[in-house]
Amino acid sequence: MYLLELGGEDDEFAACEAESAATGVELVAPGVARATAITERVRNLAYTHRASEVVGETDADIGSPRALLSAASIDREGTVAVRARAVRETKISTQEAERELGSILVERGFSVDLDDPDHELRAVFSDDVCLLGWLEIESKRDFGTRMPTDRPFFQPGSMHPLLARSLANIAGARDETTILDPMCGTGGVLIEAALVGARPLGVDAQEKMVRGAAKNLAQYGSDSDAGTVRGDATHLPFPDDSIDGVVFDAPYGRQSKIANLELDVLVEGALSEAHRVASRTVIVGDRSWTDEARNAGWTVEEEFERRVHRSLTRYITVLSR
Repeated sequence: MYLLELGGEDDEFAACEAESAATGVELVAPGVARATAITERVRNLAYTHRASEVVGETDADIGSPRALLSAASIDREGTVAVRARAVRETKISTQEAERELGSILVERGFSVDLDDPDHELRAVFSDDVCLLGWLEIESKRDFGTRMPTDRPFFQPGSMHPLLARSLANIAGARDETTILDPMCGTGGVLIEAALVGARPLGVDAQEKMVRGAAKNLAQYGSDSDAGTVRGDATHLPFPDDSIDGVVFDAPYGRQSKIANLELDVLVEGALSEAHRVASRTVIVGDRSWTDEARNAGWTVEEEFERRVHRSLTRYITVLSR
């Protein structure tokens, strides 16, 4: 069993992304989930920070995890460090927890190395639960190096790398997969898909977006097999079932010059084409597109509402066939 430390404010969405790198994901408490198995892809997750092999679960006070660790078998050698974390509003002294748990490990013959330990014991307190676990994998937190304004090509409204990475992961991005964004814009999703090993393909109706997305992909080291082309999301230039996953951010009504009826036709057509070329799609919009997705033959797995600011809520819908 594994402990997943989640980030962000939407645990259900974080758990959905975690399922791309772990199995049996189950929310336990705010910011905390369990998983029955994990893969190395945890390193690529946006909204999961760490995965640890569970020692046990107990009450969220100082004495309970101390007793749990005292009774636990420890099949490890080398130096150790203890890191305690109190999630959100949980009131616990993490320094006291680290001292108490560290003393148990010292009593059992371990040497403490706070700078570069061989093993790190994680104590995570949330609500009335504390989970202890030995750290296995940390996600790579380098998203700040790829902010939209720092790329060679930028347009207002570009998606944050954290969200783009999570969408690519949910769509199935990993080694030897192909991820398509049929409305690729500046290429944020394509960049994140490429960085986790997928082959990114981008389509956009505007030539400047196609060229700009290509520049951005090149900036972050995407291989020559990646591509962006000018095209129509409702008539994609790809064979049936040739894509592993599709992600697209549908035009927002207040940001688009497309009339409402035309916007509906565009999104419906894009959903139909996505259904033809892939078995999984993630669509983002400022409204729910579930009815149109079902009309296109998709099964709606999950839908999330993520508030951006007072006047914008993003609807993220996960589709499969």
